[in-house]
Amino acid sequence: MLNDNIKKLRIARGLTQVELASALGVSKQCVSNWENDYIQPSIEMLVKISKYFKTTTDYLLGLQTGTTIDASELTDAEAAHIRLLIEDIACTRRCK
Repeated sequence: MLNDNIKKLRIARGLTQVELASALGVSKQCVSNWENDYIQPSIEMLVKISKYFKTTTDYLLGLQTGTTIDASELTDAEAAHIRLLIEDIACTRRCK
């Protein structure tokens, strides 16, 4: 689960393994090993990955379904606009 979630988040951001590795201060091989489930990141690295992708460690570990969006830097009006966009997208999917 962790390996799949790291890969999904990386691909969703349009990053290569090399780019993610550089952002996290590890080797490309390290990211590849995580994604192929050969090794697990350390607890400290897990926290760093969650902060980088602005998600929770619970999501990365598969303990939480769905992703979260950090809107802490947005105004209340901007956050409300994002909520409306999310609701519109969800409604469009349900109505198909």
